[in-house]
Amino acid sequence: MLMFKRKRLLLASACCVILLLLTPTHGESNSEQSYEIAQPLELTPKLSSQLKLHAFLLWFSVGFLMPIGVLLIRLSSNAKDAKSVKRLFYWHVGSQIVAVVLATAGAVLSISNFENAFNNTHQRIGLALYGFIWLQPLVGFLRPNRGMRFRSAWYLTHWLLGIGVCVVGVANVYIGLLTYQERTGRSARMWTVLLTVEVAAMAFVYLFQDRWNYVVRQEEAAALGDEQSEGSSTMYPANDHKEAVVVVVP
Repeated sequence: MLMFKRKRLLLASACCVILLLLTPTHGESNSEQSYEIAQPLELTPKLSSQLKLHAFLLWFSVGFLMPIGVLLIRLSSNAKDAKSVKRLFYWHVGSQIVAVVLATAGAVLSISNFENAFNNTHQRIGLALYGFIWLQPLVGFLRPNRGMRFRSAWYLTHWLLGIGVCVVGVANVYIGLLTYQERTGRSARMWTVLLTVEVAAMAFVYLFQDRWNYVVRQEEAAALGDEQSEGSSTMYPANDHKEAVVVVVP
C-alpha cells in the first residue's frame, strides 16, 4: 500500500511539472503566436549542419542508447549466471553514460547556436528533458544495496525516470522534426518514418521480453517435471524388487 501511494505521488508530481512547463503564461502567449507566424528559417550551410548535428545527438542519446539501456537491464534480470548479469549491467551503465554525454553536447550546441526563447513546445520539453537526463545518473549512482529500507522506492524512482526520459525524449524528437519542417519548409518525412520503425521495433522487443521469459519458465518447469517423473519411474522397479526379495527369502 505504501509503495502504491508513493507511485501515485510520483506520477502526479511528474504530470504537474510537465503541465507547468508546457502551459504558456499570459505574457508568453503573444510571443508564441509571433513565433508561429514567423517567417521560414533561412538555412545557411553552417546552421544546417548544426541543426543536423543537434538532431543526431539527441536522437542517438534519448532515442537509441537510452532505450537500449532499458532493454539491457531487463535482460540482466533473467540472466543464467552472475557473470552475464555483471556484463549486462556494465553495458547498461556504459550506454547510459554515453547517452548523457551526447545529450549534454546537444544541449550545449542548442543553447550556444540557436534561438532559445523557450516559447514553444519543443524547447520547453527539451529544457525539462535535459534536467531529467542529468538527474537520472545521479539517482542510479545512489542505488541502495539489496535488502535496504529504501531499495524499493529507489527502484521505482529510477525505473519511472528512465522510462519517462525515453518516452518524452522520443516524443520530442518527433516534435523537433515537425518544427524543422515548419520552420524550413523542408520535408522530414523520411526521418520520421525511420524513427517510427525504430521505435516500433524497440517497443516490440520490450514487450516480447516478458512473454519470452514466460515461455522459458514454462519450458524449464516442464523439463523439471519430466526429470522428476523419470526419476520416480526408475525408483519403483527397485522398490518392487526389494520387496520381492524380502518375500522370497523367508
